[in-house]
Amino acid sequence: MALKDLEIKNLKPPEKAQKLYDGGGLFLFLATNGLKSWRYEYAFQGRRSTLTFGTYPDLSLKEARERLVDAKKLLRQRTAPALRGKAARQSGETAGPETFGTVALEWFERKKPGKKESYTSKILGRLEKELLPFLRDRPIADIKPPELLEALRRIESRGAVDTAHRCLQYSGQIFRYAVSTGRVPHDISADLKGALSPAVHSHFSSLTEPKQIGELLRAIDAYTGNPIVKLALRMAPYVFVRPGELRHAEWAEIDLEAATWKIPAEKMKMKQVHIVPLSTQVIGVLGELRPYTGKGRYLFPSMRTGDRPISDMTLLAGLRRLGFSREEMTVHGFRSIASTLLNEQGYNRDWIERQLAHSERGIRAAYNYADFLPNRRTMMQEWADYLDTLL
Repeated sequence: MALKDLEIKNLKPPEKAQKLYDGGGLFLFLATNGLKSWRYEYAFQGRRSTLTFGTYPDLSLKEARERLVDAKKLLRQRTAPALRGKAARQSGETAGPETFGTVALEWFERKKPGKKESYTSKILGRLEKELLPFLRDRPIADIKPPELLEALRRIESRGAVDTAHRCLQYSGQIFRYAVSTGRVPHDISADLKGALSPAVHSHFSSLTEPKQIGELLRAIDAYTGNPIVKLALRMAPYVFVRPGELRHAEWAEIDLEAATWKIPAEKMKMKQVHIVPLSTQVIGVLGELRPYTGKGRYLFPSMRTGDRPISDMTLLAGLRRLGFSREEMTVHGFRSIASTLLNEQGYNRDWIERQLAHSERGIRAAYNYADFLPNRRTMMQEWADYLDTLL
């Protein structure tokens, strides 16, 4: 049954995300946080895809139906709706300048596969609330750094400094995507480094509360320093290995097809081979890292030479740059976070201890490195999904 404006307006946030279909593949996605987004399910070249048109009420029911008509027209022309801009450029059509909003939503569609709905809804919500009202219809190639800064300072002015940094990060990803697809010559967000007030973080005696951990994860995601340091810090909470094991990780130890990281015994404190199941989130981090270090030995090489791994002090300096003192957070602290919360969430203690590669006193003195591997793989993916909900 077709949707009605009054019906949509009166919808309340559900306990579980819902899809309300209007017809023809168009539906309103209703998230638990109240965000309402128009989406279109379609098949192209034998694959199912979903395209986000925008959020309600910024995009009305009538406008969403008009977008649906345009998308179906593209499909009849054997063009995927998400590739509309690319198709126009390749064919030489003069479809008018592409806007920030068009490119932002295209970037979002490419970012969300494999991510939890709660995580992607937060990203889309921030775009719709913080950036698109000011930049949606601006030709992306015409936007200059002062204009982007003005939009970010509107956020900062109400005291939402952390959100402003997050939106700067999103802007950078959108502009870099625009660079890679030929829309703009360079990423203008890079010119705004240091233009916003630094994010201020509370002084925690220990990071065990979900809100505190979420603040840490958001700070890492907004890190504007060396990209290799950023990616090491992003990977750390998902794998929660010892700092030395993370720093000495080698590409030869990673099996992307099997989604495992096999750490040799000589690198382990307990001198036993250790298996780290890799979540889809870690696979994504490795995909971002490969262009930087994939031709070398180490995932995270030294800033000075690729013959040595990154130093512990470099990673610690990254945390300090984010505003966390040694008393608040260390690289080793990611292990404490995982141990505390996984136990609180009721996971089998043997699985947790094995994944932490702790001494087996009280469990077994010797073990096979593949012990509990299917269970640990499930636990590690669920842990990664849980961390994403805190972002």
